[in-house]
Amino acid sequence: MIIDAWAQHPTPTMLEDPMFESLRRWTRGDRDGSATQAQALPLAATLASMDEGGVSLALLSAWFGPRGAMISNDEVAGFVREAPHRLFGVGSVDISRPMHAVREIRRCVRELGFKAIRLLPWLWELPPTHPLFYPVYAECCELGVPFCTQVGHTGPLKPSEFGRPIPYIDQVAIDFPELVIVGGHIGYPWTEEMIAVCTKHTNVYIDTSAYTVKRYPPNLVAYLRGHGRSKVLFGTNWPMIASKKALEGLDALGLDDEARGLFLAGNAARVYRLTVPQAA
Repeated sequence: MIIDAWAQHPTPTMLEDPMFESLRRWTRGDRDGSATQAQALPLAATLASMDEGGVSLALLSAWFGPRGAMISNDEVAGFVREAPHRLFGVGSVDISRPMHAVREIRRCVRELGFKAIRLLPWLWELPPTHPLFYPVYAECCELGVPFCTQVGHTGPLKPSEFGRPIPYIDQVAIDFPELVIVGGHIGYPWTEEMIAVCTKHTNVYIDTSAYTVKRYPPNLVAYLRGHGRSKVLFGTNWPMIASKKALEGLDALGLDDEARGLFLAGNAARVYRLTVPQAA
């Protein structure tokens, strides 16, 4: 089994945003990973891409920023209802309205059945240590769901500073030791920092979304093979990268059976507390 820890079903609102022009440049002409070709696709296209890569389950993310929802929580809930044996929801909220954000997190988890909350500090151009994020962390702790974010440089046309694992993720983990934090996009060019933060904090994890296997930094591969085997989750960032392309060269990583199983599915199932549907 393979679980994709970070994917989106694209909406025109998200993909037509000018800040994604850099991603469109990187993926232009790539049939397997092009976000530009994913606009207005039916959900069947996302499921077909999963099938092509052998992905059984995916966590689909909502996107919310200062200008509103690019993929709303209700849209994600609708996608999950269409394919409940394949998809799980990850919510997002408006941090500029703290109590509204807390109530929406409760709705996402208790009513919509979402498995996590994702916020991207670069979208807000605020560090993860900003007070507006702290009610979100507290509510995630109360509800027992992970907080997901991006670590590393920012591909879209926004500043990268707030993707630094040190000091930001390190400080959040100190302030909220109960909070499960999943940092997507491997932390590059600060991957060594992200590995250090994951090693230091029991509840901090990495996912490999937005990177193909062939582009994993050597230090991440060594961590995945060794003492970090319970800390790294596979992800694609579909529609930027299709699962088949993301997994090309997997055998060359030299993972033993345990590390491979944990990386592809076991860690995600445990971290997100997924009940794997029988039909998956």
